[in-house]
Amino acid sequence: MSNKKRLFLLDAYALIFRGYYAFIKNPRINSKGLDTSAIMGFTNSLLDVIKREKPDYLAVCFDKGGSAERNDLFPEYKSNRQETPEAIKIAVPYIEQILEAMNIPAIVKEGFEADDIIGTLAKKAEKEGLETYMVTPDKDFAQLVSDNIFMYRPPRMGNGYEKWGVEEVKAKFGVERPEQVIDFLGMMGDSVDNIPGLPGVGEKTAKKFLAAYGSMEGLFENIDELKGKMKEKVASNQELGLLSKKLATIMLDVPVELEQDKLIFEQPNIEKTKEIFTELEFRRLTENFLKTFAGPDETTLNTTAKSTTKTTKEGQFDLFATPGSGNAVHTDIEGFKTIKNTAHFYQLVNTALARKKLIQKLLQQTSVCFDTETTGLKALEVELIGIAFSWENNKGYYVSFPENQNETKEILEEFRPFFESETIKKIGHNIKYDIKVLSNYNMPVAGNLFDTMIAHYLINPDMRHNMDVLAETYLNYQPVPITDLIGKKGKNQLSMRVVDLAKQTEYAVEDADITFQLKQHFEQELEASNLTKLFKEVETPLVAVLTAMEIEGINLDTSFLKKLSEELTNDIATLEKNIFEQAGEEFNIASPKQLGPILFEKLKLVDKPKKTKTGQYSTAEDVLSYLANDHKIVADILEYRQYKKLQSTYVDALPNEINSKTGRIHTVYAQAVAATGRLSSNNPNLQNIPIRTKRGQEVRKAFIPKDTNYVLLAADYSQIELRIIAALSNEETMIQDFIDGKDIHASTAAKVFNVSIGDITREQRSNAKTVNFGIIYGVSAFGLSNQTNLTRSESKELIDAYYKTYPKLKNYMAKQVDFAREHGYVETILGRKRYLKDINSRNAIVRGAAERNAVNAPIQGSAADIIKLAMINIQNRFKQENFKSKMLLQVHDELVFDAHKDELDIIKPIIQSEMENAFTMSVPLSVEIGLGNNWLEAH
Repeated sequence: MSNKKRLFLLDAYALIFRGYYAFIKNPRINSKGLDTSAIMGFTNSLLDVIKREKPDYLAVCFDKGGSAERNDLFPEYKSNRQETPEAIKIAVPYIEQILEAMNIPAIVKEGFEADDIIGTLAKKAEKEGLETYMVTPDKDFAQLVSDNIFMYRPPRMGNGYEKWGVEEVKAKFGVERPEQVIDFLGMMGDSVDNIPGLPGVGEKTAKKFLAAYGSMEGLFENIDELKGKMKEKVASNQELGLLSKKLATIMLDVPVELEQDKLIFEQPNIEKTKEIFTELEFRRLTENFLKTFAGPDETTLNTTAKSTTKTTKEGQFDLFATPGSGNAVHTDIEGFKTIKNTAHFYQLVNTALARKKLIQKLLQQTSVCFDTETTGLKALEVELIGIAFSWENNKGYYVSFPENQNETKEILEEFRPFFESETIKKIGHNIKYDIKVLSNYNMPVAGNLFDTMIAHYLINPDMRHNMDVLAETYLNYQPVPITDLIGKKGKNQLSMRVVDLAKQTEYAVEDADITFQLKQHFEQELEASNLTKLFKEVETPLVAVLTAMEIEGINLDTSFLKKLSEELTNDIATLEKNIFEQAGEEFNIASPKQLGPILFEKLKLVDKPKKTKTGQYSTAEDVLSYLANDHKIVADILEYRQYKKLQSTYVDALPNEINSKTGRIHTVYAQAVAATGRLSSNNPNLQNIPIRTKRGQEVRKAFIPKDTNYVLLAADYSQIELRIIAALSNEETMIQDFIDGKDIHASTAAKVFNVSIGDITREQRSNAKTVNFGIIYGVSAFGLSNQTNLTRSESKELIDAYYKTYPKLKNYMAKQVDFAREHGYVETILGRKRYLKDINSRNAIVRGAAERNAVNAPIQGSAADIIKLAMINIQNRFKQENFKSKMLLQVHDELVFDAHKDELDIIKPIIQSEMENAFTMSVPLSVEIGLGNNWLEAH
């Protein structure tokens, strides 16, 4: 190993972009709504290099203003690059602050790229007897590699760091010396930097040319040896080739000095760095930073840590004793903590005596995390394989259950005192699933609940909430993937039943342990964000309500759906025939590739048809909707699509969703998906059944009461979002109309069109209705003209008249946007936060969307809050009075019940009262109730 001092030069933007895209599927959004992905990714890379390599000298090099020389040579250089993502623009000032706090110099030179600064410094350092490591994923740097200059490429796709010296570059590019990489890049070109290269020359051909001729110039001197089209292309593009080589050459003469004394890697300012990390909410990164730098005297790097993994010896019965001593193992703090490097005590409990001791301990606790292991994902159809319990960090127990279901019931029965205890808080991640699994065995779960998935949903609604992501983000811990035990999804995936019990134990208890640790963390976060009340009084009680609704399910008339499917098949065939007649030929209507040319080349429906990125004609619904009124073939195509989707998604699919045990449909409500707070319905989705079309409405006929003793009851909030915005904006005119029970759309029309309410036309009321609802979503004149028969100028006049009529409403909307700009979020009536990270974006389109959300999210979210309160209160009343009637579905602003006929006179006023009084505003809430022998009749 060399005794030379080592200089590490980091390519700032390459690492920043890499960090940003590493988190692209799971962006790191903090409580202020700031996307910190790029900052976190870069800082992780920086700390990783420091911990691994302990550099003598260190600097980070930035681009500024691009390469003036290359742009002069070739104005199109890098012209095809997309605009820098907003999160990266925001990240750079924070990264500069972090570097300053860590005493790491940032080197930048106007008009030069980081590549050139690094190249210049690397060559100067070589002359000074230093070894230089260029930290970048960019392969272009390979041209600089020498005996003393190396590429240090960050990990990707699960691989470790790659160190490229001369031999690695020769092997990678098929060259005799690293400088030939310039010729290689010049011949091939680079689509990322828009370097043209030689036409027709790819990687293989470039390597072949270099092996034969040694350089670009050598190739041009031997053009006569080439043949055919390649000879023509090379001969006619020599100037382009030499230009490309010039563009690909990293400059070595940037006016920067190698000031070694300023590049010495020193101890950072720990307090200042911590302050920045605290502002960014980098909890785990702060821990990582402190482990790296804060030693006893805060002057040396603490690069190793020891931990003890404790397990019981074979045959040892040590269920609740303090774990005995074990062998010390090295903990790799350079990456995530894992089960392999973290001290833990997870024990299998598989005897009657062990279960008895476990239950005794469980009953002494105030809160316990439990997690079920099952044979599948459908909670009401699976069998129980095991349950893990944890109530201390890094410690827990796993109870396995036999395949024989009678024996499983007997063992589970032993745990009834725990599950039925009202004094023990039950913790889980998506605990609704576990409660439903236990319901298969008639095992209720009582007591207060704490669901870490829902807690995080309130804390950070825009992030993913699966446990693995949360463990990595908040605990710097990477759990064992389920695929390690049962393989990837597909026909060859194993059942958990066949997995070795020791592996089951480690996997299952780890889940419970990590969930227990997350609970402790999220309790503090909820309190800090003033979300504890919303969590405890709304979202947590709602878990029990949704669980009961999902277990109950709803009855389905399959014979009706079969008949409806036949009718749809006939309708689709008729539409298909009509479309072919109008087109003058048969084609695949479902294929945009075939449909586009028919509409826009053969029939020439528009002069300049819109195209997709791939060059195809766009036949998206929004494109065709504009043409439907003027062209019958387009209207028929849209109807054809609608019927096909209706048939495949609902009419034919719903019978397959019937639970074989209950004979009913059991949708699953997702409580932690929509950032607005609304619930979503899955497997099957009962919230998206079309209601505006006659055929769509007919699907609702298939949902029927439990039996002849019941009818379906539908209770629907009337214009709840308009009532909320009237109340929040304190718009007296609108408030009074609601109090007086007026037709709000007719009343609005009378005001904006300046006519008496008795003279309002149907079209005027319709236009006023469109504006009333459209205002909430920030409708523009362009949008309104597309939704009505109004021209764009008429639409603008209508919107202007609307705001003039309701000035406080417009003022409220402006205040919401201002609040969002200042705080980065908006709130509902119950304090639910919606973070708007793009509210101050420089991109007008992106910013405009965030501004519309600033107005809309509190309205939608408040409506969601109110119906959740109503559901909780109704369920409590039904439970207290032991009604046979059950709440079945929640669809936007509507609740659907199986109403026992004997209870109708009692429950109707209860439902109406609880819904209308769920939350008191200056505007009264109004609920319409309908009854029927199917959902459509009731609605």
